[in-house]
Amino acid sequence: MIKKHLKRLATPKNWPIKRKGSVFITRPNPGAHTLSLGVSLNTLFKEIIPKCKTRKEVMFLLNKKGVLVDGRRRKDPKYNVGLMDVVEIPSTKEYFRILLDEKGKLFALQIDKKDAELKPVRIKGKTVLKKGKIQLNTGGGRNILVEKDDYKVGESLILKIPEQKIVDHIKPEKGAILYFIDGTYAGHSGKLEKIDGNKIIFKNEKGELFETKKGYEFLIGKDKPLIKIK
Repeated sequence: MIKKHLKRLATPKNWPIKRKGSVFITRPNPGAHTLSLGVSLNTLFKEIIPKCKTRKEVMFLLNKKGVLVDGRRRKDPKYNVGLMDVVEIPSTKEYFRILLDEKGKLFALQIDKKDAELKPVRIKGKTVLKKGKIQLNTGGGRNILVEKDDYKVGESLILKIPEQKIVDHIKPEKGAILYFIDGTYAGHSGKLEKIDGNKIIFKNEKGELFETKKGYEFLIGKDKPLIKIK
C-alpha cells in the first residue's frame, strides 16, 4: 500500500528542500519517476522553482495560469515531475528542464523554447507487437512504436515533444556524451571511452579517465550534448 504522506525529514537526499519547517511534504503520485528522481508539482513550485508560497498559490498557477509538462497541461498538484521533464509556464514564457546538479540534487535549469521541444529518453526494453511492429519501452513510461528493429536497450532517443517524434538516436559509441543519473558521478557529464563488462569508462572535461557502474549513464549526444545541461 502506497503511503499518502511523506515526512520532510524522510525525503530522498537528492530533493533540494529545507529539512526543517512543516513536518510533512507533498508525496508525488506514482508515475514515470521513482521517488528519488521525481517530486510533486506542489513541491516543485514551492521549493525548487519558488513561484509559490502556499498550496493555494500552486493551485491558482495550475488551474488559472496553466503549467505544461512535456507539452501537456497538468493540473494535479501531486503530479510526478522529474528527471529530464520539461516544465513550461506559458503565461511567463518560461521553460525549465529537471536535472541533477553535481551534488546529485534535483534542480530546474532554465532553458529556451527550442531546447524545450526536445526530450531525451532511455530505451529500457522492447516488445514485438502484431504485424511485426516494435514497441520501445523507455524510461519515463513512454512507449514508442517503430517500424524497424534498429534500436537496442541502453541506447537513447531524442524525441520532439509533445508529439513524441524521434529526431535522433544515440548509441553507446566512443565519444558519445554521457550524463550520469546515479552513483558517485550523478549530475556530472563526460565522453564515453569504452564499456568494459559492467563498467563505463569515460573522460571528464579535463580529459581525465574515470569509471562507474554501467546503467548509471544517460546518452545525451553523439559528440556534444543535444540538450542544455548546465
